[in-house]
Parts: sequence; C-alpha cells; structure tokens
Amino acid sequence: MSDVPPPVTAAPPPPAEAEEIFGGQLGLALRYADLLATTGISHGLVGPREAARLWERHLVNCAVSAALVPEGSEVVDIGSGAGLPGLVLAILRPDLRLHLVEPLLRRTTWLESTIAELGLENVSVHRGRAEEMEMSVPVVTARAVASLDKLVRWSFPLLEPQGRLLALKGEAARRELEEVEPLLRRWGVPASTVHVVGEGLVSEPVRVVEIVRPDHLPPGTDHTGPSRPGRRRGGRASRGRDARRTEG
Repeated sequence: MSDVPPPVTAAPPPPAEAEEIFGGQLGLALRYADLLATTGISHGLVGPREAARLWERHLVNCAVSAALVPEGSEVVDIGSGAGLPGLVLAILRPDLRLHLVEPLLRRTTWLESTIAELGLENVSVHRGRAEEMEMSVPVVTARAVASLDKLVRWSFPLLEPQGRLLALKGEAARRELEEVEPLLRRWGVPASTVHVVGEGLVSEPVRVVEIVRPDHLPPGTDHTGPSRPGRRRGGRASRGRDARRTEG
C-alpha cells in the first residue's frame, strides 16, 4: 500500500490566527496558499507532506517576521524558492518592495506566474545566485537557505551600510549565532540578536536572527558598486514573460 499522499486540490482552511495576522490581505493569502498546495507541489517547490501544514509551518510562520521590517523598505529575499518569506511579505505588506532572488528556472517561472495570478505589483523576480546580484537595500531576508556564515557572506554585499539580514531560523538559532560570532567580529558587525516573534499569537513562535551590516566590508567582499537596486550583474530582473527560458 503506497504511503504517498493523494493529490491536493486546495490548501487546508487557515487557522484562526491567520485572519488576525493577514487582516484585509487574507483573501490574497488564501489564493497564494491554494497555489502552493496545487502547482507549488506539482512543480516540486513544496513537498506533498507539507500541504496539511502550509499555514502553520509556512504562511503564518513567515508572516509574523514582517514586524521586523521597517515601513516602506526595499527587501531582497535570497533563495526565495516558493516565495517564502518573500511573497508572504509582499502580500501582507503592500508598502514593501520585494526582490525575489532564485537560481533555478523552474522556480522563477513558477514565482512569476504566481505573482501575475495574484496581481502583485510590488515584487520582481531575479534569476541567479545571491553572490551574482548587484543591489543595495536596507533589508535582506532568508529562510531555510544556508548556514548563517554563508548568509552573511551572501547578504552583506547586497545591504546598505547598517542594513539588516533577517534570517528565519529554527530552535537552534541562538547556537547558530554563537557559532558565527568569530566571523562577525572579524567583519566588524555592530549588532546581532535573535528575535522571537509571534509569541501569544501563533502556536510556534518564530526565531529570526538579525545581523547588522557594518559601514565598511573587508576588501573584496563588497560588489554592490553604483548599480541601482533590482539590477543583476550580467543580466536583468525577470518579471512575467521577461524571464529567461533556458537553463544554464
């Protein structure tokens, strides 16, 4: 007897806290959840076993981190995958401008079709790796992408001086931050901390590691230069049908 879950045709109902968290954007979040549960799974962006816990484990989990993003910020979400947390932030916070950075074509194609279907105007998709990007923004986000030392190296060149990396992590967040402290000291990081967000609102509060970029980076690590936000080295931002359609 196969233990493969049956095909999903819609997302599960949202938990009670979703209405409080998403407010007037809940309808848009519901449509995104259905896309994650259907084409997101069929395209391999979300595992079939995740369908039953899309809200608690993914949507609500990402949404509570929005409290740490200042109003009107431009945000780069590296390794965006299925748009977590980038698309959730774009849905919840129309005041933000999101850049979703993702190297895999099948994922960027899905992200673009999802953005178009949801009618989001505050998001662009960039196919490539974080270290290939040339941007200068106040906030970089990441979730389930890499270890903190790698995230620091990838995100700092994309951040403005005193900009912040917000990395959504699990229960080991404090240990991970302690392990990366030697690197932070060498780079002159002025501040780092672990925020616990969503307490009293969600069943599993979320740990977000915040690391502030210093005014100056070590030689050879800053590749932002004079480029405008949204421009990618050796290419351009992809949006809708502008995406490149070949691998490589």
